[in-house]
Amino acid sequence: MEPEYAFTAEELARIAEIRRRYPTARAALMPVLWMAQEKFGWLSREVIELVAQTLSLNPAEVYGVATFYTMYHTQACGRYVLDLCTCLSCQVLGAEDLLRHLEERLGVRDGQTTPDGLFTVRHTECLGACGSGPVLMINNRRYVHRLSQERLDQLIEELRQGRMPEFASIPLPERPWEQEASSDS
Repeated sequence: MEPEYAFTAEELARIAEIRRRYPTARAALMPVLWMAQEKFGWLSREVIELVAQTLSLNPAEVYGVATFYTMYHTQACGRYVLDLCTCLSCQVLGAEDLLRHLEERLGVRDGQTTPDGLFTVRHTECLGACGSGPVLMINNRRYVHRLSQERLDQLIEELRQGRMPEFASIPLPERPWEQEASSDS
């Protein structure tokens, strides 16, 4: 019987391939942590020790990296991790109200997971989409821009049905200084 926390032979081959792309095992840590998180859902102490053992690193060093970056989950999370940006630009556009709405709608507080294990709600620092805020990120991958309470409600229902929102290209805000320069010439 295979241990509960182990990489398969294919996964170990993939880790070896990742390892070859970097000059040191430490440099390969982040993509391997990402891979482990995708496999196990989050980075428990056992998973961190597995990654450390696989890369011949100290578990404390692996833990330090895993806890430094918000993209890594060191606690069990819901199937959908909803990171709502509450930095200044999004906050001015109502992000705090949206966070309260999300908490009420799902019956959890910031940082908690719904009892059905479907959603984890978190406020987050800047997601780098200030021109299209308020913005929310799903599972470290998909951004949802220009949120409103109605769009948030729609998003929750879509996710409950297992439908990830489609990718939406958001044009960059116009740069008025460039328009002024071109009209001067």
